[in-house]
Amino acid sequence: MTRTAVGSFTLTQAKYLASKVTADMRRCQQLYDKPSDPGINDYGTELALMLRDKYVSAYEFGWVRVADDERVLTWQYSVNSSGTLSSDDRPGRIVAGIDIKACSFRTYMTYSSAWWSLTEEQRIAYRASMPIDRKTAQEYGSSLGAWHTDLTYSATGVAMVRQTFKLYRT
Repeated sequence: MTRTAVGSFTLTQAKYLASKVTADMRRCQQLYDKPSDPGINDYGTELALMLRDKYVSAYEFGWVRVADDERVLTWQYSVNSSGTLSSDDRPGRIVAGIDIKACSFRTYMTYSSAWWSLTEEQRIAYRASMPIDRKTAQEYGSSLGAWHTDLTYSATGVAMVRQTFKLYRT
């Protein structure tokens, strides 16, 4: 059974969804020593503002091999703002025990069509107000493992479906 929610998506609801992602980040910090507390705060603020303004279609964080930019262990959250109500899972179930020695912690944001409909000047001004200074980058490789859809976070008709990527062998 599905229902559709009507209404505006507020900063409060965006913060709620971002808090689910930052809770996952906090668990990663406990297991893998990154990201830092100030980093988690900045990533959460950035994500909440981008969600509120409908400028993000996917958000990813985790560990990428330095040598070739291949994912080793990452979590990607795909944003669906169609209004269809979804389950709202509790954050967690973070994979432990993965060898990340030759990796660096990275975040990656995929922008929505609403973002690309802004002028370049508007995008530059908006990015200047963010706590994270993002640069344009290629998406990371994923030939060494597989994605598994595991959780969904939702608020007021906006859902973030989480997928975990991990290597085939660890």
